[in-house]
Amino acid sequence: MPIDFSPVENGEVTLFEFAQRFTRDDLRAATNASIDTLLDIIKDMNDVQVVFMPHDPHANDPHAVPGEEHIGWSLAHLVVHVTASSEEGAAHSSVIARGIPYPSEPRLRHETHWKSVMTKAECIQRLEESRRMRLAFLDTWPDQPHLDIYREVSPRFIERNGRMNAPVAFLSGLRHEIGHHAQFREAARQAREIVQA
Repeated sequence: MPIDFSPVENGEVTLFEFAQRFTRDDLRAATNASIDTLLDIIKDMNDVQVVFMPHDPHANDPHAVPGEEHIGWSLAHLVVHVTASSEEGAAHSSVIARGIPYPSEPRLRHETHWKSVMTKAECIQRLEESRRMRLAFLDTWPDQPHLDIYREVSPRFIERNGRMNAPVAFLSGLRHEIGHHAQFREAARQAREIVQA
């Protein structure tokens, strides 16, 4: 099972406090569980279904290119989005764990353009590539990671989540990904219904 972030979402603990209960092996297991969940969601999809753009009345992405702010996200779009954010968190965790404070910029994030992923096989490849990359970033942690070194984040982030050390950086990306699991399921449901119709 992927990590249940509900204690953080409900404001019972900060992400910093929550992160203290997880070992590096736990983070590996959670990464595998999340990616396996996404692979399970798309396992019965075909190429048409992974690029099907579902109806999403709540779609509102102010960072999207003009004209795409209010579109539903296909499964392929979701795959490239969540993997990019999880890899960014993993990359930051690697730097911080090795004792290097990291500024807020530049971000260590690259998102594959969603229109370039057109098949189920490409979605699977992106997920498995992301698994390999994230697990590799965990392997760059020293045996005794520097848990008292932090990334520079906004006062608002600190107020809501606490400071960002290596485990928090890694979990931030994973939390974001798991937060999209329901959206994956809904996109798959709509894609399944459209093809059946």
